[in-house]
Amino acid sequence: MVKKKEHGLLSPLFQWRDFRLKLFVEAILIGFLSGALVVFFRFMLEKSEEVRDHIYLLLGQQGLPYYVLWFLILVAIGLLLGYIVKLVPMSTGSGIPQVKGILTGQLKMNWLRVILAKFIGGVLAIGAGLSLGREGPSVQLGAAIGQGISRMLGRLRIEEKYLITSGASAGLAAAFNAPLAGVIFALEELHKNFSPAVLMSAMAASLTADFVSQQFFGPRPIFSFQALPVLPTYYFVHLIGLGIVCGVLGFFFNWSLIKALNFYSKLTIMPKIFVPVLPLILGGFLGFYLPEALGGGHKLIDSLAQGNLGLKMLVIFFIAKFFFTMASFGSGVPGGIFLPLLVIGALVGNIYGDIVITLLHIDPYFRDNFIVFAMAAYFSAIVKAPVTGSILITEMTGSFHHLLALITVSMVSYVVCDILNSKPVYELLLDRILANKDPRLSKNEGKNKVIIELATCIGSTLDGKRIKDILWPPHCLLVSIKRGEQEIIPKGDTKILGGDYLFIVVSEDQAPDVNQLLTKLAGEGS
Repeated sequence: MVKKKEHGLLSPLFQWRDFRLKLFVEAILIGFLSGALVVFFRFMLEKSEEVRDHIYLLLGQQGLPYYVLWFLILVAIGLLLGYIVKLVPMSTGSGIPQVKGILTGQLKMNWLRVILAKFIGGVLAIGAGLSLGREGPSVQLGAAIGQGISRMLGRLRIEEKYLITSGASAGLAAAFNAPLAGVIFALEELHKNFSPAVLMSAMAASLTADFVSQQFFGPRPIFSFQALPVLPTYYFVHLIGLGIVCGVLGFFFNWSLIKALNFYSKLTIMPKIFVPVLPLILGGFLGFYLPEALGGGHKLIDSLAQGNLGLKMLVIFFIAKFFFTMASFGSGVPGGIFLPLLVIGALVGNIYGDIVITLLHIDPYFRDNFIVFAMAAYFSAIVKAPVTGSILITEMTGSFHHLLALITVSMVSYVVCDILNSKPVYELLLDRILANKDPRLSKNEGKNKVIIELATCIGSTLDGKRIKDILWPPHCLLVSIKRGEQEIIPKGDTKILGGDYLFIVVSEDQAPDVNQLLTKLAGEGS
């Protein structure tokens, strides 16, 4: 019986090509379902924001009783959001840290409950005006679809990991009409290695989800920067300054986000279910005086593209959007930070561009370039995923002519944040979730086995060593090595080379610790 179970666990490794083909087909199904769900999510958000804008327009023509009624509605929405988060803790916040935790085996998810809670909570929170984005919920919705398909088809855990990743990349692709960014996000952020199986399944899911999205929203890019000129190379020195500014501000963003979360967690003067009411009340006042700060901020970026805002107004928008994002996300309601941080980055780029145009007499023709480049730089500093940031902004603006400048400014901001010793925001959030998680989420008897897929970097501790000469962590077994298309059955004298993919069987309860130890051994510069 044991041998039969082990054979079932290892069968994907012994039939690797068939396994990848099956993943490809299943990923198309997941891409279609995830795309349809995220499209519906985007549609509901757009309609709810239209209703919200109409409400504020009508309230401006009404008396005090209608103002009171609106704030009572906001309080009711806040209480409902607090109840949703209490009922389904995995629906809180962005959702991307939760997906990362699920892939590493540190968190567990009830896919159907998460879909319902994330969808309803996201529409309520963003629709009511909180400064949150649709991308985090979209990624988690897609990941939940992937897990649901895996469970319904009775797939093994190793296959489920790929299907969850496929759903997550499809969610991002459908949220922003950015299929390439969805794939790179899966490789750079979720798995942090280049896996052919991940690439193949994520690409199939992302392209399918993007196809579904384009059928509904059209093929146009998310942001409307028309005829953006190519920045001359002699202006690239200004990109270094922009990258430094975005790197420092990105560090401050991550620091402020954790401080905001800690503030709400230590707020003991009211029950936790009342916490979402606070940012909603704040948003209610902003709706009358600074409505551009509400929601994700897509319309604010479009207004920057039209160039109608002065420097003083840009600074006001930056301060309002930054602190309202902290207040909104810190409350723990369902909603992401992708879009708000891109909006804040765009404001930083606009302010920087206006300053260098005024002081250094840069041609105003290139002002919009700084807006677009700052979005990528700010994203790279906060998420520490410069390739994803560059590709994402490229797809969202609809032009590949600026890729060199995007990568340049993104890498500068990444290096600055690295010097400041800032961790990626989703790792910070995952660490915080794990430190405060419900014990039920980590309850594990250790009876199940899982397979860890590990990429060996050139120059790592494992590179060039024989298997028998390596001090392996306890509770694990190396069962297969993939070197290109070649499968190697490991023996004591087998030498591991840089670029190899190692497949290691480990008890499910030991997987996070073993994965952490082996990642250090196989990592670059270890």
